Amino acid sequence: MFELAVTREVSHIPLASDYMSRLISEDITPPPKHIPDFSGRAQCIIFQSVFFDGISSVHRKVEIISRVCKGLLDCSSVKEVIGLVLAFGNYMNGGNRTRGQADGFGLEILPKLKDVKSRDNRMSLVDYVVSYYLRNFDKNAGTDKSIFPLPEPQDFFLASQVKFEDLEKDVRKLKRDLTACEKNVEKVCANSLEEHLQPFKEKMGAFISTAQKEHTIEDEHLKAAKNSFQDMVGYFGVKPKSGEAEVAPSYIFMLWYEFCNDFKNTWKRESKNISKERLKEAQQNVSKITAEKKVETKKINPNSLKERLRQKEASVSSS
Repeated sequence: MFELAVTREVSHIPLASDYMSRLISEDITPPPKHIPDFSGRAQCIIFQSVFFDGISSVHRKVEIISRVCKGLLDCSSVKEVIGLVLAFGNYMNGGNRTRGQADGFGLEILPKLKDVKSRDNRMSLVDYVVSYYLRNFDKNAGTDKSIFPLPEPQDFFLASQVKFEDLEKDVRKLKRDLTACEKNVEKVCANSLEEHLQPFKEKMGAFISTAQKEHTIEDEHLKAAKNSFQDMVGYFGVKPKSGEAEVAPSYIFMLWYEFCNDFKNTWKRESKNISKERLKEAQQNVSKITAEKKVETKKINPNSLKERLRQKEASVSSS
């Protein structure tokens, strides 16, 4: 019963399907009950899929953290937007000696900028920052070439769901399971006759070698992503929440997510307005050029046949 259950379970795994079909084929090998340590072989083959799914999950989460941190640290447009927020904040607090000459601000105010309204309550500070940025910093504003100046809100949201301690646990578990699989492969090979070693030994050997390399790469990427995150936290001067030892991705990235989401909604709306303004301006310029265009007349040659006939007709008419 166990052997048949294992056969059905692994038959859908792409990495193992070709080997398992050979393993239990009546034309190539004996029935599973006659193969030495069939369950051990099946466990090793199933682990291939488990490992690659696990390492891919770690890679995606590490990649999103690395991409977002790189965007915040290296993108000049992020610094321009933050500079505008600081400049406008200082201007609004200009009458206050304590708050009107700030050199920076805490990121915790970013989600609150949408609540800072103009006197007529028609525009928020986010609206003004976006409008000023598009009209003074983005030369392609209102066109298809205009690029959103901040990392995507969805990237911030995904990054906020990542926990480094969970990733580290996953990486350690994959390493333990990979070591156990390697020992299991050695055990199966030691207990099998030469005629039953292939293709199991060759395929599993190749898998173990590839898996070890990929695990080492992802472990290094995780350490680099964690360092990049710490650099980003230090750059923006973010402090841990009360009662916490360090800044968590969920805290800092949710601050950015809320701000970027507000910023992008306004950015889309203002970009459409600028596009309409540019189209209207272009149409007005075309109309102006058309209205001012003078009709060009050609100078008549007095010796041309057409002109001589016209003069002759005119003289006949006058007489």
